[in-house]
Amino acid sequence: MSLEYIHKRKILHRDLKSQNIFLTRNNTLKLGDFGISKVLENTNDLAFSVLGTPYYMSPEVCQREPYNYTSDVWSLGCILYELLVGQPPFSTTSLFQLIKKIRYECIQWPAHLSPGARSLLSGLLEKDSRRRLSWPDLPNHPWLCHLVRPDLLLP
Repeated sequence: MSLEYIHKRKILHRDLKSQNIFLTRNNTLKLGDFGISKVLENTNDLAFSVLGTPYYMSPEVCQREPYNYTSDVWSLGCILYELLVGQPPFSTTSLFQLIKKIRYECIQWPAHLSPGARSLLSGLLEKDSRRRLSWPDLPNHPWLCHLVRPDLLLP
């Protein structure tokens, strides 16, 4: 729920990736590396800079379009996909090809993914940022309901 926490405080991370998520000794997840984060004046404001790690960039960032918190949600989807599948949803050795894949190609869904996990990932990795799963619906997704402790949700 770190991402929800920073978004409620109008902070856009802009470099969310597995390498920026840390696990403490008592198994608490911590979000780190806010070096290129941006504080938005309002929750409706947009960012414009093309920043971040390419494998985790949202389609709107790749297209050099204005973006908001839903871009971080896309990155969260990339991380979850990577955790469940073992590789990012899009990969290639060419930056140009990677951007093309993120913008235009459909995600390949491995057969081992449960329908619930695929449903969540489809919502997070929705190419249209206006239709992307986000707060407050994200933690209420059926696949997550049994995983999220209610006492950890923000008021």
